[in-house]
Amino acid sequence: MVLCTVGIQDQVPHWMHNRQPGGWVTAEYSMLPNAGTPRKPRDGRTGRPLDGRTQEIQRLIGRALRCAVDLKQLPEVTLWVDCDVLQADGGTRTTAINGALVAVYDALLYMEEQKQLPKWPLRGLVSAISVGLKDGKPLVDLDYHEDSSAEADLNVICAGDGKLIEVQGAAEKRPFTIEQFHEMVAIGQKACENIDRLQREALGL
Repeated sequence: MVLCTVGIQDQVPHWMHNRQPGGWVTAEYSMLPNAGTPRKPRDGRTGRPLDGRTQEIQRLIGRALRCAVDLKQLPEVTLWVDCDVLQADGGTRTTAINGALVAVYDALLYMEEQKQLPKWPLRGLVSAISVGLKDGKPLVDLDYHEDSSAEADLNVICAGDGKLIEVQGAAEKRPFTIEQFHEMVAIGQKACENIDRLQREALGL
């Protein structure tokens, strides 16, 4: 379970000043302390910066969403997408992307109602799914038990038309073949079609 919200900030990052007009979309990701077992200390409480995994997931979410949004069609605002994991059981980064897209759509609807958008900026939906190899066979949407014993792990992110946005993956125990990789990507794309349908139902599209 991931709570996804979007805040609209009336400015863009400093590096965008005096460049092409438009806005920015970025994401923050956090796993609440008791979302999984064992308890994970709250980010920042230990005096250390964000761990590498959190930074990697934030960047992944941001990249996926920016593929869906035509930034030039945004006013000079930053859409801050916050993804807070309430309960973790595998696949939190892909769940965050799926929920974040719905939240971004709602935020854009609000901006359109406020007459803040010169043109509708969303190119299409984005969906994501985890895929793993278990006993040599591909599985989608792995839970923690399946993921912890998988032989390989992928995250497949697709645009609404089924085209790939990003594939992350690695072998966990032993190398896997290119044929297995293609099979995992294909089953991931098929699962993303179902997620796209659920997103559209949630948004009334």
